[in-house]
Formats: sequence, C-alpha cells, structure tokens
Amino acid sequence: MFRIGLTGGIGSGKSAAAAYFRELGIHVVDADWAARVVVQPGRPALEQIAQHFGASVLLENGTLDRAQLRALVFDNPAERAWLEGLLHPLIREEILLSLAQSASPYAILESPLLIESGQYQLVDRICVVDLPESLQLERASTRDENHPEQIRKIMAAQLDRQERLAKADDVLDNTADLAALNRQIEALHQKYLLLAAAAQECPPSK
Repeated sequence: MFRIGLTGGIGSGKSAAAAYFRELGIHVVDADWAARVVVQPGRPALEQIAQHFGASVLLENGTLDRAQLRALVFDNPAERAWLEGLLHPLIREEILLSLAQSASPYAILESPLLIESGQYQLVDRICVVDLPESLQLERASTRDENHPEQIRKIMAAQLDRQERLAKADDVLDNTADLAALNRQIEALHQKYLLLAAAAQECPPSK
C-alpha cells in the first residue's frame, strides 16, 4: 500500500485537505483519532495515565479530560516525555491497523506531528500544507477562538515552518481560498495515483 503522510502546523488547513482527499475516495487515517482511541475507557493506557497523574485527569464519566492532561504536560518536558513514551507506540499500532484496512489506490496518514513523532517512517512521501506563520496564527485564533498567545505556544511546540518544508516531498500552498487548495489536491491526487500504480508494479526490494 502506497502511503502519503499529510501534515501542517496548527491552522494550516491540513484537516480541510484531508477532507477533500476523502471526497476523492482516498482512505485517510487521522492520527488524532488514533490518539483518542488508545485512551478510551477500558484501555490500559487510560488506567496508567490516571495512576501517574491522578484522578484529576478523568472526567466524571470516566473518560480522559484531555484539556486537563494537556495543561499538566504542556510546560513540563519530563511529564510530556513520559506521556509520549506511553502513547506513541500504541498510536502507531492503531494507525498501522487502520492503514492496512485501506481499499483505495493509496492511503493517507493525516498527522499534525507526523515528523516530530516519527510517524513519517510509516509513509512513502510527505505532503505539507503550508502558509505564512502570520496567516496560520490568524486562522487558528479565529477557528479555535483561542488567544493568539496560546496559539503561539502551540506553534512553538511544533516543528519550525522551514524545517517542515525541508522534509516535504510535496507542498500544498494554502494562502488562498479552499477552491485553490482543492485544485492543488486534484493535481496531487493524479500524481499519487501514478506513483501508487508504479509502486504496485515494482515494489521496493527488501
């Protein structure tokens, strides 16, 4: 299965791009979805998180209080490292299971931390949704109704724009409107269909 990693910083339009790939009939695995699945009630990870951080990270219905957990680890590198060490292998396993279920010509892994988390190792190409950081800040602040300073903190925790672009095989420029983004996706879709067909005919040697 030919796999594309789709990523971009907060407010970049990554989710809009993923939605259009879905409209084109492509199987898209959302890493954020996988991250929610592995901490559902009854999963071992949720119990370990509650034991480590205390009951304050659980809501009354027993589900994870993601906002509370985020607040506990965001400015604490040691606790963040502990959490990532627990969750990243589980998320990776969930992603691989979902990718394996794909019936489309190629599959997409949508992940905001594709490069930072090492998930890029699961894909054949990296596609970055890009726009200037000033516009990224503006769109994210408007969409999430968050204070710009909070968005800046999230952006600072993500990979620098230039570093992300340096890792890209393909770039979607999202400085214009949705129609312009979708036209670029349609062109990439045709390219990916050809690459997927070629990969199927000549699989990489092991």
